Amino acid sequence: MQYLPNLFFAIALIAGIGFFVINIRKLSRNIKLGKDVNRTDNKSERLKNMMMIALGQSKMVKRPISGFLHIIVYVGFIIINIEVLEIIIDGLFGTHRVFSGLLGDNFYGFLIGTFEILAALVFVAVVIFWFRRNASNIKRFLSKEMKGWPKNDGNNILYFEMVLMSLFLIMNAADVHFQEAGVGNTISQFIVPLFDGFSPDALHTIERTSWWIHILGILVFLNYLYYSKHLHILLAFPNTYFANLNPKGQFNNLEAVTTEVKLMMDPDADPYAAPAEGAEDAVPEKFGASDVTDLNWVQLLNAYTCTECGRCTSSCPANLTGKELSPRNIMMKTRDRLEEVGKNIDENKGVFVDDGKQLLNDYISPEELWACTSCNACVEECPVNIDPLSIIMDMRRYLVMEESAAPQELNMMMTNIENNGAPWQYNQQDRLNWANEE
Repeated sequence: MQYLPNLFFAIALIAGIGFFVINIRKLSRNIKLGKDVNRTDNKSERLKNMMMIALGQSKMVKRPISGFLHIIVYVGFIIINIEVLEIIIDGLFGTHRVFSGLLGDNFYGFLIGTFEILAALVFVAVVIFWFRRNASNIKRFLSKEMKGWPKNDGNNILYFEMVLMSLFLIMNAADVHFQEAGVGNTISQFIVPLFDGFSPDALHTIERTSWWIHILGILVFLNYLYYSKHLHILLAFPNTYFANLNPKGQFNNLEAVTTEVKLMMDPDADPYAAPAEGAEDAVPEKFGASDVTDLNWVQLLNAYTCTECGRCTSSCPANLTGKELSPRNIMMKTRDRLEEVGKNIDENKGVFVDDGKQLLNDYISPEELWACTSCNACVEECPVNIDPLSIIMDMRRYLVMEESAAPQELNMMMTNIENNGAPWQYNQQDRLNWANEE
């Protein structure tokens, strides 16, 4: 019976970490459903971007209020969880505050005191975030895509953080030996009066209960991340590292189109020649993207990394003028479709069975795609370097090159370019008549 709590702790720890690993493997599998793209160039610049943007939060502070509060939560939550290492050792070996003996009372007290101050700051910041999200009527939190689960998900994380920070402080306040030592109890000492008159046994029960709920809550939080927009806590680092380094507005050439053009320009090429035996390119490659498997793996990583903060949508000129397009919704719908494809594969023993759906039309409408002005405002604003525009452009390419489904105005322009060498409906001989007018 003496070692029963340690055994229970070990089982909970293995189960929590094991389930997390299973979900991460599933996440990796889903991302790898995308087409290959090489993002191994300029390693130093990529590392710099990751350190500045993901770790240093450099793009968050462009909006100072939310940026400052986010840094408090980010730094506080990460540093406080260093204390989880002590909890794990104590839980496995039955010790109590094992680091106090190893680090000495003064240094240990400094660490825990710092953690308590950060915990209090995180709690205050999270409360402010809750009011901003639920009571401040900030437009980007009121969009239609933020109804239902996305709204509840954002609040769930805030509740998680409030509870975890409170439990940490209550655990310290109810620890009689820690309070009597008089080191590190910078904030918890103000909670102690709430327990006046409690017996030592009652205080021990409160301390142990807070300890257990705190660590179990962290394991639950860890596994909740996979189902939450807060997956960006982990994915912001690879996402910023593998982000596109080309100048904004520079579009990539489709290799399939380049191959077709070269074939047309080669006088010796036989367009009707049968493909070589065993060649995999007997079926021409699809132009553009109509489903998530047509996108590249970085775009799918983008979808999972989306923080749903709405900075992209709040700066989108199309959205600001009342059009259907919301770059945030593009990323959310891409992630939803990717999750649906992943579940399909799981249910069919590792093979995707056609479900009659695709990203285009079933999730994202042509109206949304054609509303985009390709101004890159969404890409510029994203705090973790997500690129909704690349998905929009790939889907537009599919509409134009596979379905000839461009808007009438665009079709007229392309027809004029083909026939007249210019976007306007004038004969080539008449193109310079304007210069002769007086």
